[in-house]
Amino acid sequence: MKMWSGRFRQPLDPEFERWQRSFDFDRRLLTHELAASSAHARALKVAAVLDSAELIAILQGLERIAEQAASSPVFLEDDEAEDVHHFVEKQLVSRIGDAGYKLHSGRSRNEQIATDLRLYVRAALDQVRVDLASWCGALLDRGQQAGNAVMPAYTHLQRAEPVLVSHWLLAYVEMFLRDAERLADCRKRLNVCPLGSGAVAGATLPLDRRAMAADLDFEQPTANSIDATCDRDFVLEFVNTLSLLALHLSRWAEEMILFSTQEYGFVQLPEAYSTGSSAMPQKKNPDLLELTRGKCSRVVGDATTLLICLKGLPLAYNKDLQETQEPLFDAVDTLLSILPLVTGWMKAVEFNLELMQKAGQSGFINAWAAATYLVQRGVPFRLAHEQIGRAVQICLEKHCELQDLSLEELRLVNQKFDQDFYACLTLEAVLAIHDVPGGTAPARVRQALADARKRIDTIREGVHAHA
Repeated sequence: MKMWSGRFRQPLDPEFERWQRSFDFDRRLLTHELAASSAHARALKVAAVLDSAELIAILQGLERIAEQAASSPVFLEDDEAEDVHHFVEKQLVSRIGDAGYKLHSGRSRNEQIATDLRLYVRAALDQVRVDLASWCGALLDRGQQAGNAVMPAYTHLQRAEPVLVSHWLLAYVEMFLRDAERLADCRKRLNVCPLGSGAVAGATLPLDRRAMAADLDFEQPTANSIDATCDRDFVLEFVNTLSLLALHLSRWAEEMILFSTQEYGFVQLPEAYSTGSSAMPQKKNPDLLELTRGKCSRVVGDATTLLICLKGLPLAYNKDLQETQEPLFDAVDTLLSILPLVTGWMKAVEFNLELMQKAGQSGFINAWAAATYLVQRGVPFRLAHEQIGRAVQICLEKHCELQDLSLEELRLVNQKFDQDFYACLTLEAVLAIHDVPGGTAPARVRQALADARKRIDTIREGVHAHA
């Protein structure tokens, strides 16, 4: 029996019926549908719609549906079920008889799907945060293992200044910790319960909405029944946050691809996450990195699909909202498949620290420190900048570095140069000059590593508290 067929005299066109069904993809919401239905059943008992025997029968029937779904994937192959709500009603009635039809008293599929999606997003969000903590932990571990190893930092893909390898990896940790914070912020807004909102105007029975919300670990009921039944902001906000996470993963993958080329040589690709060429025997290709970069575009596309789907909808529920589910599921599946793999890749990758160190000491990347030397001797920075630029030009003509110029050559640029200038150009001195919070001075980086570890632990503790 359809959940809505009483008013109709003719059956649906078979092709349309197949086309408009959502059970093929919303079946993944089954556990959430069963939880929400159990909460609604308990509220019906309090409202005297169900007696004790009916409540027990319904709750036991829902439990048996969950057990069978967990033990037999074939159980979910149902060509008749229109959606997950219809499926549960069919299965419940087949187990407990007409009492199963009572479960839908006072509620609408509009509030059901809104509730199921909030439960799904909340669970998916928590899992992403768990995986993000593991990913950030892997980045942090590699940073600590690198110790005081140095590499060049780049601007405009040109060598700029030397930094600790750990400082470089911490830059990615910061990106992903921001993603984790955005997810936590998103969770606060989504954690309200639509149950009791009915189709659009609220429940027709005296249901205890606060009790249902508490039953499902929501903070409180939604405030407006119209908004509750058609709100998908929480889906869009979540997927937008995932798109930022995907963007950061794509940037990381791109840089690792660059650094793995022979032209850089900083990264030795782990064979467990690479493949070869069918034509060129010497090749080792960065497949995990390239697929990460490619798959992340799907998540950005999912966010765009949601935005366009929602932008023209009048209040309240419209069937267009069914189309918000697949982009959500795709974004979640994509990120949850990527994060464990990039974590494994980061644990397995080898950095050529010796080559990185060498690169971190050439290409005039101590030039800002050289200009600072003159500033500390009273030279206005703009003049110091120009004078060190002239010194660099001399080096280019002589094919040498700044520290290779003689004191006499330096004094042709500015008489304030003295013998102590060479000490300020050493790698240790250049690193130490950045002794500010967030800088690459070794002591600052060690503190940043410790602080990041605490923030990662806070993510894990937060997710554990919600479990």
